[in-house]
Amino acid sequence: MSENSQSENNSGFNSFTLEVSNKMGVHARPAAMIVRITSRYDGEIWVTKEDERINAKSIMGIMMLAAAKGTQLKFETKCQHHEEFQSEMTELFTSKFQDE
Repeated sequence: MSENSQSENNSGFNSFTLEVSNKMGVHARPAAMIVRITSRYDGEIWVTKEDERINAKSIMGIMMLAAAKGTQLKFETKCQHHEEFQSEMTELFTSKFQDE
């Protein structure tokens, strides 16, 4: 999938994939930034790296993914404002978590 692809699967989840592009990957600060955004949205939000799927509202879960530069993260949402969430998350990843 490309950096900003989107789909809806049979379970009613919308999904999109983003690539980690900052040098340090998703360490504590970027994980906190991701959780801060996801926590503002009602509904389910999951993030998947390869075969690991975790709740995107869990800072420990995000950090345990150990997403290095170049990692593809798939976000799956079942929330009312999916497009806003996707836009905010895409902007965060594009800014490289203001890391560089």
